[in-house]
Amino acid sequence: MTNVAVNLAYIVAAVLFVFGLKMLGSPDTARRGNALSAAGMLIAIVVTLLSKGIVELHWIAIAAVAGAVVGALAARLVAMTAMPEMVALFNGSGGIASLLVGWAALFGVADGASASTFTATTVFLSVMIGGVTFSGSLVAWGKLAEVLPSSALTFGGQRFINAGLLLALVVCGVLFIVEPMPDSPFFIAVLVLAFLLGIMAVVPIGGADMPVVISLLNSYSGLAACAAGFAINNNVLIVSGSLVGAAGIILTNIMCKAMNRSLANVLFSGFGAIQTSAKVEGEVKPINADDAGLILEAASAVTFVPGYGMAVAQAQHVVQELGELLEENGCEVTYAIHPVAGRMPGHMNVLLAEANVPYDQLVEMDDVNPRMPNIDVAVVIGANDVVNPSARNDAGSPIYGMPIINVDHARTVFVLKRSMASGFAGVDNPLFFGTNTRMLFGDAKASVAALIASLKG
Repeated sequence: MTNVAVNLAYIVAAVLFVFGLKMLGSPDTARRGNALSAAGMLIAIVVTLLSKGIVELHWIAIAAVAGAVVGALAARLVAMTAMPEMVALFNGSGGIASLLVGWAALFGVADGASASTFTATTVFLSVMIGGVTFSGSLVAWGKLAEVLPSSALTFGGQRFINAGLLLALVVCGVLFIVEPMPDSPFFIAVLVLAFLLGIMAVVPIGGADMPVVISLLNSYSGLAACAAGFAINNNVLIVSGSLVGAAGIILTNIMCKAMNRSLANVLFSGFGAIQTSAKVEGEVKPINADDAGLILEAASAVTFVPGYGMAVAQAQHVVQELGELLEENGCEVTYAIHPVAGRMPGHMNVLLAEANVPYDQLVEMDDVNPRMPNIDVAVVIGANDVVNPSARNDAGSPIYGMPIINVDHARTVFVLKRSMASGFAGVDNPLFFGTNTRMLFGDAKASVAALIASLKG
């Protein structure tokens, strides 16, 4: 293929990436956006293979079929509760792929020759960012899957150790760039230090900060791909990596604002290692499904506040059914979505879209809070930290200052939980003891089903 044809194909792929990314911003167009992006990537891969004169494609075909099988099985079999873990693994896969591409660029240099300073620099960046992304994503996966402790793991001098690792990584990178050979000991040092820094950077992060970490690692994977694109002089890889990197940084910034915290505070504060200054105590007022059903039947405005517990119980479909039933009874139904609800960005949006909840019923935190005093019943389903009044009232709480959904301002609050256990951040919640709060204990799916039966009966 001629350079003109290749570049034109790359432009088409880049345009598909841009439009696909734009369409991912709405549940109504997300599937088409995903398909457009996939088509763009297919064009980019095929054109790259043809332009490089790679004609013995049997190994690539085998890998493509294997990848398609794994992807199809993952899409069908991975539960929504495990989606954050899968996203973490995807980020790690992108990081290690970029690392390997950058590493392979060193072997593209003629025997006995050194890579140019520019190529060596981009190789260093792709290996460093890719290595940090890969090992950091594995730690994030371990925390989300609870293979590792989900709380922050901190120790004395941790920041100094991490700073030392970063300094050593940069020094070894500079020494490698001075003499960029594939067998350079400084390159091996960069490789090892990058993996170690990724582990050490994510270990002290825990609790409610996991959605931010997932978003940030996604950005890192894009930046690593961009650096790898420069290393092998591939325009479409540069464009796609830049898009992912920029989108991830923007999303990370949105998540940090939603938590009223800076990115530095998220990365270095050890959130989740600190507990509340005083244990919350009070009288719990439980309620059964029949009594709760009577209150819902009389309500004219109901807001559902979903959280990770809804994902665990796979309750989104019965929640949607309950919402429809309330609407048929003349009730106004909305779903209040906190930006960091769940364990990855957009987790609740995806769950509710899966259950065909109308997108116009999803209301963002800033829009629903002023309306909360006029809500007859706020139904909290498995959410905890994002509705915790301690974020407003307790300066000693580790989540103090984080914007929350003010469900305690509603006339009545139903909290659906299995027990009185604290949320993922490990912070006690005084909402459970509120004068207008009623606790409906049990599995969320079974509890909502009981509410439906009560309304129908």
